Amino acid sequence: MSLITTPFDRHSTAADVITDIDLTHRRAIVTGASSGISVETARALVSAGADVTLAVRSLEAGVRVANDLIATTGNARVRVAHLDLSEPASVAAFVSAWTGPLHLLINNAGIMATPEQHTPQGWELQFATNHLGHFALATGLHRALVAASGARIVSLSSAGHTRSPVVFGDIHFHHRPYDPFLAYGQSKTANVLFAVEASRRWAEQGITANAVMPGAVRTEGVANLNLTATQIAHAQATRSSGPETFWKTPAQGAATSILVATSPLLSGVGGRYFEDSQEAGPHVPGTMRGVAGYALDPAQAERLWEVSETLLARATSPSD
Repeated sequence: MSLITTPFDRHSTAADVITDIDLTHRRAIVTGASSGISVETARALVSAGADVTLAVRSLEAGVRVANDLIATTGNARVRVAHLDLSEPASVAAFVSAWTGPLHLLINNAGIMATPEQHTPQGWELQFATNHLGHFALATGLHRALVAASGARIVSLSSAGHTRSPVVFGDIHFHHRPYDPFLAYGQSKTANVLFAVEASRRWAEQGITANAVMPGAVRTEGVANLNLTATQIAHAQATRSSGPETFWKTPAQGAATSILVATSPLLSGVGGRYFEDSQEAGPHVPGTMRGVAGYALDPAQAERLWEVSETLLARATSPSD
């Protein structure tokens, strides 16, 4: 199976990718759309005529973004809804409030390299937020995605996925020493595995899912790390045989998501991993490029799906 290539590259912006694409009458959800890449992802979708819901933890921040998008694009079809991916009840409330079809689900929200924290359910916070919350959202909106007849899901991963597979024996770091970057990498591997299994299960219903690596972007999340941007760039450069890390603007970081969500080149394509607006090849050890084989492993993807269903079922079942 040959890799998908496009006319775009790491310098392309979301606006470049979405040129000449009309999303009128298409409905989209962008999670975490209050800053950084997600705002530019939403901006591109709104500019192409889509009806976009910004799913955010802070309604105040979401309203500010919505007002900006409306003012800069002229499209008033922008909504704001509360969503905290680390809280199953919040995800359930969001899902229950949704009506009608959903054409595009952009699972952008996430946290990175946080200090060790666990949710009330005992879940490691990065895995809970980056994977389980989005898993619950996508499965909860399954009927809406089916109703769209050709829905696409974009699952934001990271080159950090090459740091760790999903460690099924101790996903939540109950027994092994906690490492914030290993926990982050595990959650980003889960994002790819989700795309693999969602496409396998749902392709016949017209739903495809792909994972993307946006690139190194100086977002608020990166700025809030204990590491400085210079230290992060050094860490990435030391793992790469190529030149110094290429830092993208948020608009460039959003380009691959927009490509996967809207390009005719990806019609019917699912279960793949993209970076710099191209399908990525296998990961080469010692670099930060490409996709790890374990992240595309169908057996691991099916196992993660089943584990995720079990965890969520326990979380939402009445207590004894």
